[in-house]
Amino acid sequence: MGFDVTVVTCECEETYPKNLSASEVAMFLSQKKAAAFNGKIHNNEILISADTIVVLKDKILGKPKDRNDAESILNDLSNQEHKVITGCCIRTAEKNIVFCEQTIVKFAPLNSEEINYYIEKYSPFDKAGAYGVQEWIGMIGIERLQGDYYNVMGLPAHRLWKELKEI
Repeated sequence: MGFDVTVVTCECEETYPKNLSASEVAMFLSQKKAAAFNGKIHNNEILISADTIVVLKDKILGKPKDRNDAESILNDLSNQEHKVITGCCIRTAEKNIVFCEQTIVKFAPLNSEEINYYIEKYSPFDKAGAYGVQEWIGMIGIERLQGDYYNVMGLPAHRLWKELKEI
């Protein structure tokens, strides 16, 4: 978006209360990540944190634990429509803004050869839903997408821009 940014990483356990809706989970985790930042936010700084979840038939799909889990998740997503929800937290010295965006993604039928190729070549183990839309599987497997493409990548760029303009 043309900003000078500094990426700050911190450890944050991605657990959440089980009574939250999917949208609430995404926002909760984005706030949890922002809270893990120990530094002071100065007047000319903005902290942005985000967390993306994938929801299939009301079940939140996390990051795959191993190769078998990644294969199982991708088989479940094959020929199905699912939601990608990204929670975003914007913190300044004076404000705390939290929102989420939802994108609907429809996968074409994926065969085992395609799934195995993707897992071997792209290592989807750090991605909710075991896939990256910007990678090979997104190009060959996604039939349609309704909403913000960048949201599926992990940051709802259009909405974030809108919120930053308000600040």
